[in-house]
Amino acid sequence: MVPSVPSRPSVPGPSAPDLSASRPAASRLGQLAAASDVVLTCGAGGVGKTSVAAALGATAAMQLDAKVLVLTVDPARRLATAMGLGELGNTETRVLAGPFAGTEPRGELWAAMLDTKASWDDLVRRHAPDAATRDAILANPLYRNITATFVQSHDYIAMERLHDLHASGCYDLIVVDTPPSRHAIDFLDAPARMGDFFSSRLLRWLIAPYRSRLVNLASKPFNAVADRVLGASFLADIAEFFLLFQSMYGGFVERARAVEGTLRDRRTAFVVVSTLETAPVQEATFFCAELARRDLFLGAMVLNRVLPAGLDDPAARDLAGRLERRAADAAADVAAASGTAAGGPGELLAPVLEAAGRSFLDYAVLAAREAELATRLGRLAEVTVAVPHLDNDVADLDQLLALGRFLAG
Repeated sequence: MVPSVPSRPSVPGPSAPDLSASRPAASRLGQLAAASDVVLTCGAGGVGKTSVAAALGATAAMQLDAKVLVLTVDPARRLATAMGLGELGNTETRVLAGPFAGTEPRGELWAAMLDTKASWDDLVRRHAPDAATRDAILANPLYRNITATFVQSHDYIAMERLHDLHASGCYDLIVVDTPPSRHAIDFLDAPARMGDFFSSRLLRWLIAPYRSRLVNLASKPFNAVADRVLGASFLADIAEFFLLFQSMYGGFVERARAVEGTLRDRRTAFVVVSTLETAPVQEATFFCAELARRDLFLGAMVLNRVLPAGLDDPAARDLAGRLERRAADAAADVAAASGTAAGGPGELLAPVLEAAGRSFLDYAVLAAREAELATRLGRLAEVTVAVPHLDNDVADLDQLLALGRFLAG
């Protein structure tokens, strides 16, 4: 099906380069995966980031003698669909367990989707200083609410999960599918924010009445009013929660530093995914600037759903223009050559040919505009890979590996 054509820009851009020339760069994207311990795919929503992450992981498992994990921290649950799985959870699931499409994978492919509540519970069980503290945290009402609904807790625990998986040494390559890009900035900053919060003045103010008997007596009238307004023992639950969590503060800071070290390691690469529409390009540009500001390694840029470069071929444009202007003559020639009668279906041939020529010219303008944006984005990364529009949505391993062939050359 031909996609709907956006409105034609008023001024055509420069001639589109042949994006097939990015094929040599594609082979370097495969080399990037082979040389990396962690690859984080980032980008705006709806640009195919999840499919790119899954395709990178699946292709690496097929081509490399490596155990590969694809981890999604995006709660949209698209990774399971892209891998042809019914469901994914916090526990890693083996995907490629034997020959596929007549080929024996050289490595192993595993997949998991972050379960925020389960990951927090695992963190508490591993790092609480003793069993009493562990049980008290898990039973605290505020803990249960925060881990179930608080967005920032999802960002932080995602980094904890990545840290644990990377430190375990179980996987040779971890491909992380992150949330949409501006949220991915929160994802990157979450460990430092958690450490800052546990040393903040607000937190000290909240828990001070429960540390000091003198302060407790002075603040008792305020606490009584707060309990009537907010519910019985509301402030007590907050103070208890943070007092308990402060016992794990040293571990939070230590792991935050370890995560930051992992992200800055040259064996950790970021792959920014974008289409060539204006809004995703702005998001991609913003995210690349943030990576540079944080001194993080931008390994590659993937330009997804790119129009064919042949649309802006001068000879093709000239032919389409003549077809649009002289559709009646072309229809007469076709009718004569095919023996089609002048009446009936033959009368429809001229408007069809005219519409085809006009549509090609519209797409040629869009291709030129895409080329301008591609050139701009190509300056941000050493490796830039163009992926064309695919006929179908990526929904199974076969289609993932077809996408992977564009990515890995």
